[in-house]
Amino acid sequence: MSETKRTPKGELAIRVLAMPSDTNPAGDIFGGWVLSQMDIAGGLVTAKECSGRTVTIAIDSMNFHKPVLVGDTLCCYVEVTRRGKTSIEVKIESWAKRQFEDDRVLVTEGVFTYVAVTKDRIPRAIDSEYIDSSN
Repeated sequence: MSETKRTPKGELAIRVLAMPSDTNPAGDIFGGWVLSQMDIAGGLVTAKECSGRTVTIAIDSMNFHKPVLVGDTLCCYVEVTRRGKTSIEVKIESWAKRQFEDDRVLVTEGVFTYVAVTKDRIPRAIDSEYIDSSN
């Protein structure tokens, strides 16, 4: 499928503006910054799906297709692809809306796995009640 016809899959979890402080010496946005935004997006969706705290346990794949540029709005879309007893796998696509342009460009995609945990960070069943007595 050509890039121009492809559309994002999943729930739009976050949108964030790429700033000059997030660049490498070549002037492109650091891949690690993009990865961290994707991890945040995945964490938001999995916490909602699991009704409580989740932690990242694996990044099973990561593909960087195009650079993210200063001024781009990075949009992370999250789609649940598998649910286990304690774990949940999501595919995350990062699309950039280039500054002063209307089209979005797929820049990065990956598969992340999270585990539902208790307040003490012990794995718990996804469908069990999450109780955090610290609040």
